[in-house]
Amino acid sequence: MKRSGILNAELARAIASLGHGDGLLVVDAGFPIPSDAWRIDLAVARDVPDLTTVLSLVAAEMIVEGLVVAEDVATHNQPLQQWLRSTWPDVEPTLIEHREMLDQGAKRAKAVVRTGAFEPWGNVLLISGVDVAAFFSRPGVVVPDYYRDRIGGKADV
Repeated sequence: MKRSGILNAELARAIASLGHGDGLLVVDAGFPIPSDAWRIDLAVARDVPDLTTVLSLVAAEMIVEGLVVAEDVATHNQPLQQWLRSTWPDVEPTLIEHREMLDQGAKRAKAVVRTGAFEPWGNVLLISGVDVAAFFSRPGVVVPDYYRDRIGGKADV
């Protein structure tokens, strides 16, 4: 038995399968998931599990270099906006129209994780990054400028 972290085998598999730039879409209970998407359904009941619980567990196991959310989060769901900023302070979210998130979000993601969240605009596309410090740790390897700011003492960007 796995000791800690994400115990759901399908979700753990999805995170392990992500490469640089791949997306993992974590959504609320009402998100229209296409029938051909890799669907990981965690929803049990209203707000079980809730969005931030699932995102917190994913954050502990995934290197996130990008976030995509509906622009309505910034204007209409400040608690979620603040939670995202405190969880990923170095990642500036990309804002898109709510309709675009509904229409295109799942198509941009390798997997879609459905929570039980009743959270307005509670759909977050996480873009996978790499451990920059580990990739550029060998002697003689030059760190390009566009990665230099990601090393700054942090290995998980």
